[in-house]
Amino acid sequence: MKLSAFKFDLPEKLVAQYPAETRDEARMMVLHKDTGEIEHKLFKDIIQYFDEGDVFVVNDTKVFPARLYGNKEKTGAKIEVFLLRELNKESHLWDVLVDPARKIRVGNKLYFGDGELVAEVIDNTTSRGRTIRFLFDGDDAEFYKIIDDLGETPLPKDIERAAEPEDRDRYQTIFADRKGAVAAPTAGLHFTPQVMKRLEILGVDVAPITLHVGLGAFREVDVEDLTKHKMDSENFEVRQPTVDVVNNALTNKKKVIAIGTTTMRALETSVSANDLLKPNAGWTDKFIFPPYDFKITKGLLTNFHKPMSTLLMMSAAFGGYENVMAAYEEAKKEEYRFLTYGDCMLII
Repeated sequence: MKLSAFKFDLPEKLVAQYPAETRDEARMMVLHKDTGEIEHKLFKDIIQYFDEGDVFVVNDTKVFPARLYGNKEKTGAKIEVFLLRELNKESHLWDVLVDPARKIRVGNKLYFGDGELVAEVIDNTTSRGRTIRFLFDGDDAEFYKIIDDLGETPLPKDIERAAEPEDRDRYQTIFADRKGAVAAPTAGLHFTPQVMKRLEILGVDVAPITLHVGLGAFREVDVEDLTKHKMDSENFEVRQPTVDVVNNALTNKKKVIAIGTTTMRALETSVSANDLLKPNAGWTDKFIFPPYDFKITKGLLTNFHKPMSTLLMMSAAFGGYENVMAAYEEAKKEEYRFLTYGDCMLII
């Protein structure tokens, strides 16, 4: 398919700047992919669609405060450093984005806080990308404690406000366990302990995978021919206990539901030769767009995404292009809230 097929007008007023007051009371559009039928619900109604033995697969990645503000040595110029991923733990080597990029050159030293953290720029990677080394002698726990203290919640740019203290909690799922994401797996933000308890009583299993969300999910596609787009790699792990739960459900003809596009990417990267799930870990740059034959899942919970985004393309691959694009027009008409802190869509 072509990039332009995923173009639509998104009114600015529909981009959520704050989350719903209560996580599980966000609105949820239910799209039945076989018929195109649409229902309007609240997220907490999700249990109505599942039965004992079904499985929700969630992403247990944990967002860390990846946005740092500091100063250049000598000039004292203010700079922003966005931590993307750790390249080498022993030497505290990181891939980062910097702003303003024109002022930050190889050899510059950058100071954060009152000098608690110092970094040296050692390479240019892209126009805004740099490789930096933190000059730090302490252990990992001490290093991450300083990052936690100095860093800011890395809200995406579509949230046009400064991060607030409440975002530390709200931009984190209740499953968050394994630190490494610079963006939240947003479909998981709607879950509450109350919903989890109701799923448990119903007999629905919840099984975790890990995919550390990077900025690749937000990178704009700049080629009309989608086969020529290259996704950024993201680190993931699918562990044996989850494999066992998912394969048991598949064997017993139960439904497996991916909670979020990040979860879906990890699952579809880990399909065995006999179309079951297998343990897997490493980096995935899997790009899913229509047409695509999904092997593991019967349902996808996802938020409403930007025009021409890879997340919209995966949703359309799962729910059917015409169904999903029509559902988006319905969402606009009904004034659903879009993007990170917005409402969600259950495709079944």
